Amino acid sequence: MRIGFVVQRYGTEILGGSEYHCRLIAEKMALQHDVEVLTTCAQDYLTWKNEYPEGADRVRGVTVRRFANAQTRDIKSFDQYSDWIFNNPHTQADEMEWLRRQGPWCPALLEYLEQHALKYEVLIFFTYLYAPTVLGIAVAPGRSILVPTAHDEPAIHLDLYRDVFSLPAGVAYNTDAERAFLRSNFDIRTVAENTVGCGVEFLPHQLDDQPKRGGRTRRRSGGRSRTADSGKRTDNDNGRGSHLRKRGAAFLRRHRLHGPVALYGGRIEPGKGCEELIEYFSAYAQSGGDATLTLMGIKLMPLPEESFVRFAGKLSEQERFDALEAATVVIVPSPLESLSLLALEAFAVGTPILANGRSEVVVDHCRRSNAGLYYGDQDEFVECLKLLLVDERLRLAMGRKGQDYVQNHYRWDVILDKYERLISSIRGRSSNTRGSTHRRQR
Repeated sequence: MRIGFVVQRYGTEILGGSEYHCRLIAEKMALQHDVEVLTTCAQDYLTWKNEYPEGADRVRGVTVRRFANAQTRDIKSFDQYSDWIFNNPHTQADEMEWLRRQGPWCPALLEYLEQHALKYEVLIFFTYLYAPTVLGIAVAPGRSILVPTAHDEPAIHLDLYRDVFSLPAGVAYNTDAERAFLRSNFDIRTVAENTVGCGVEFLPHQLDDQPKRGGRTRRRSGGRSRTADSGKRTDNDNGRGSHLRKRGAAFLRRHRLHGPVALYGGRIEPGKGCEELIEYFSAYAQSGGDATLTLMGIKLMPLPEESFVRFAGKLSEQERFDALEAATVVIVPSPLESLSLLALEAFAVGTPILANGRSEVVVDHCRRSNAGLYYGDQDEFVECLKLLLVDERLRLAMGRKGQDYVQNHYRWDVILDKYERLISSIRGRSSNTRGSTHRRQR
């Protein structure tokens, strides 16, 4: 089966967000199907500057067709226009102008989609927000699946998104919380829909240690040695066992990290809650806390020159997992998440999380897994962080719960089976090849 993915950016250099999510799904589905990705030449989502070469490429077993954007984004001007449109009466034309200014604005991608949509038996669009989805999903809605990656933000309440959620034959939600939010705000008319999410990789040393289906006995990952009843390690090393020294030694040594490590991974920017994270962590440090806040990812804001803050930079996928394993606790500060791969990857390696209580999705992960705590303000952040750092037994229990949660809900075979069932439900139905009204206004 030939499957087309449509996403605003695509590449191994892009870690995090809907683009990373899309790549993971595309790579896995390419093992069974003929997969192509239609995307732009952009690598940077702030400017949408054309950086990748135009044309077809092969990336990890997936054919990637990149198209040049017609313009770049002036983020300051766009932010000003957004502030106006979110707070004032406006027209449909104003919203289309906002969509154009937001970018990526890529007429060549949409023209290709209109000409070749019927050669794909299924089209899967990642994230509701950007023009390739808004304009592209109307080309062949009867054979289209939307992966919304949506949350409650000002943009989603613009009228132009109503068709985006009502047109596609299928919707693959990330979480039940996202599904409930969208169904309460939009007229969803799908042939098929399901809560799907994304698979999470287990590292080779973890695969041997996953619980046998239906059994209670397991050998834990990386050499964690516990008695059957107590849940305690047999080593005595103040919370950092030999398995973490072994697995996390390279990361800890490279970044000169000693003692407890609180880790964040992703785009380092205010919109991801990083300003508040640093403010709250500073309060923890001033109260006598001795942990180090380590941030990995792309830095899009200045960081304070404090001894308790370390910038690890942009890491490879393997290095990211090394960091997650070496961390004492992973912090998920974003108030707006549709899934949070950071949380799920932390669970997969057995590291508990501390999450922003304003993120309904991540709070739901914490409640269902019992593998994390969440905070509502600075005082709660400090107290929860102290508790997680000092209570090894709690961390171990949460680590086990987190791995069980991922094993039960986010294994790749579970995720891919859900996609296959969605595709089967919409495949063979008559596809709508009419161009979209939005397309004609371009």
